[in-house]
Amino acid sequence: MIHHLRAAGVSLVLDSRGAGVPAVVHWGRDLGALAESDLLALADAAVPAVPASSIDIPLRVSLLPVLADGWSGHPALSLIGARGTPRRLSTTRDGDVVLTVSAWADASITTRLELTEQGVLVVSHVVRNEGAAPIVLTAADVALPVPDRARELLDFSGRWAGERRPQRVTSGQGAWLRETRHGRGGHDDPFLTIAGTPGFDFGSGEVWAVHVAWSGDKRVRFERTDLGTALLAAGERFTTLTLEPGASYESPAVVATWSAAGIDGLSDRLHPWVRSWSTIDRPRPLSLNTWEAVYFDHSLARLEPLIERAAEAGVERFVLDDGWFLGRTDDRRALGDWTVDPVRWPDGLAPLIERVQARGMEFGLWVEPEMVSLDSDLARQHPEWLLSEPDSVTWRWQHVLDLSLAEVEQHLFERIDALLSEYPIAYLKWDHNRDLLVDDTGAQTRGLYRLLDRVRAAHPDVEIESCASGGARIDLGILRRVDRVWPSDTNDPLTRQRIQRWTGVLVPPEYLGSHVGDARAHTTGRVAQLSFRLATALFGHAGVESDLTRLAPADLEAVRAWGAVYRRHRDLLHSGRVVRADAADDALTIHGVVAPDGGEALFSYAVVDDTAAALPAPLRLVGLDPERRYRVDVVDLGAPVATLQDAAPPWFADAAAARAAGATGAGIELPGAVLAEAGLAMPLLLPGNALVLHVTAV
Repeated sequence: MIHHLRAAGVSLVLDSRGAGVPAVVHWGRDLGALAESDLLALADAAVPAVPASSIDIPLRVSLLPVLADGWSGHPALSLIGARGTPRRLSTTRDGDVVLTVSAWADASITTRLELTEQGVLVVSHVVRNEGAAPIVLTAADVALPVPDRARELLDFSGRWAGERRPQRVTSGQGAWLRETRHGRGGHDDPFLTIAGTPGFDFGSGEVWAVHVAWSGDKRVRFERTDLGTALLAAGERFTTLTLEPGASYESPAVVATWSAAGIDGLSDRLHPWVRSWSTIDRPRPLSLNTWEAVYFDHSLARLEPLIERAAEAGVERFVLDDGWFLGRTDDRRALGDWTVDPVRWPDGLAPLIERVQARGMEFGLWVEPEMVSLDSDLARQHPEWLLSEPDSVTWRWQHVLDLSLAEVEQHLFERIDALLSEYPIAYLKWDHNRDLLVDDTGAQTRGLYRLLDRVRAAHPDVEIESCASGGARIDLGILRRVDRVWPSDTNDPLTRQRIQRWTGVLVPPEYLGSHVGDARAHTTGRVAQLSFRLATALFGHAGVESDLTRLAPADLEAVRAWGAVYRRHRDLLHSGRVVRADAADDALTIHGVVAPDGGEALFSYAVVDDTAAALPAPLRLVGLDPERRYRVDVVDLGAPVATLQDAAPPWFADAAAARAAGATGAGIELPGAVLAEAGLAMPLLLPGNALVLHVTAV
């Protein structure tokens, strides 16, 4: 039988005829409503010729391609000692979900394919040992064919404070293989692997993408053999996995997305899909995190002035970072002892929380439950709970607890539960500050998921942020269990512009913590204009990391004004369609959020380097309704931008004069088609400056 799944302009055609494992005939553009006879003809038309010096039957690349089928690339499924090829036992369909059960040696493999209403394809396997002896699995990847025209690849690498760095290659024959060995995604996580037509960009080109919804080690590859067949394949990376009789392995879901409208077309599918199951159910509060403001300098006297300044600036959530628990005076001790330090906090955290709440803010707390310091009561009492030997190499002077042990999971749950039960904590910043440095970390990741699920079930009103020394654990597996992620430990707006731009392809902006840091960035030493820091932090779940007690009154007033802008526009920022302009000049970073009904938008125009020309090209406002008229005005974030020009563009100068005179409806009016195609001349911003534009339909 031929199964045809259709949704949101996407078709998946699956050929499940015969005894072999089903094969994908087509994944991509919607083929329309096809009769059964047309589907049969389509599947038959896709059967290739038999070339010379090859297998003697047409090559059929199934959902589980293996060597014995004639597939000479990497196998999707690998069982040590298995002979022959997998065979299909059954294929059933329930709405937009197809389940196919295959058998190979003593294993049964159930493959689930779902095409969501947003056109997102979600695929996973369950491998079960049906025999009487153990079996050893070395791979259980999802493999999907892509057409020959997908010739360019884009994925990501990075480092601490420099995550999500895009890298682009032209594919040849062979494999482009990315494997992670961090026990988390890592700062160099491939993140999202995109294959597309040559020259694809944010707004153009046909692209196919895969992402592993998994917070541990992963393997992703693009592979083209000498026969011309190409695959995108992905799954959990492990060395060996032994299944005892009756035991099962459930692979992480692979999220696969197709777009005919470039990279933004991927976001057009992924963001609505994530929002369809997101746990976020209220406006994202403007947050302040204490880390860069005070580091380990914790006391009520030190923090009370910061609480006052935060309240004056309109902060809605005050988060106490690392340094509050027993003996934690620096980063070399005390992890694992999750009780309030009696020296710094002799009356517990209650006096601090009371002051935070009295100023109209909710309280959040930093934790790092998966880690332990050797210099801690927990490590001294339970050295057997460490994931690796006590004398093994440390990372940030800490070790990892073995979350595969039931007693470790129970202990951590009890400590977190006790904190959340004793204090009115609305939010946990859940950190993870090192790689595991051991192989086969799947049990650790599953233990983390169990622990998070237990905490959320016991305290459903507590929000959780996933931080992993910045952005080293951002994926759609962790996203189902948290309400926020921290894209990077850098608050340098120049670096953040790129990190947030690319992280936001997969993750909607309401999840992306984005903070205003000090003028001199703590991670790079660069000094940035306040207006640039404000504009950069606006387009996410906004917050503050700077020590507000040290700000000049004018700067504090600017932060207050910016906070008011954020609260006024966050419904738009966190529900709209994210768009990114393809600027020919790499010095310009342009992006925006357009309301679902097209009636409003916010755009950011940032100059991040020396421009290629003295007069940069006009700003094109993409994503607007071409048939509607819009008014464009500049958003006052409370701090000036720096320019080098003798005169601003007339429309910009006129709008500024109208605002200064108190006029309403300042700005230029033009049709959406004109704004998208011809654009607007912009002021000549110096590098490291940005403007935010508010666009409203009139």
